[in-house]
Amino acid sequence: MTDAAGELKEASLRGAHTVPVLRMFSEEATRAFYLGFLGFKVDWEHRFDASSPLYCQISRDDVVLHLSGHHGDGSPGIVVFVRMRGLAAFHAEISAKGYRHMRPGIEPRDWGREMTVIDPSGNRIRFTEPMGAT
Repeated sequence: MTDAAGELKEASLRGAHTVPVLRMFSEEATRAFYLGFLGFKVDWEHRFDASSPLYCQISRDDVVLHLSGHHGDGSPGIVVFVRMRGLAAFHAEISAKGYRHMRPGIEPRDWGREMTVIDPSGNRIRFTEPMGAT
């Protein structure tokens, strides 16, 4: 609800987007994993100066992630849950790349099917296709 000046009178999370911040330790390994293996693209990169760690945004379709080399940003080993459609096609796409550090499979779950990948810093992404999704 808005007032006469167009200011919101109550909080709303409609239209909000969640963007996880994932800690990274090796830029080279992280790029190979997210860009090469999973097919994400870099939207933007930031460094405070030439010797500062990288902070960047990557995306693929509607999935947006921030990757940070900064101490205190994110905790290594977190889990990101991604609901999607076309899990079998995505699995076939990444499997065809021959990424030597990971060969995930698709597992049945009570809620659908899931493929978990683990990035070079130990973060897990669970790509999940709900039951009945096509």
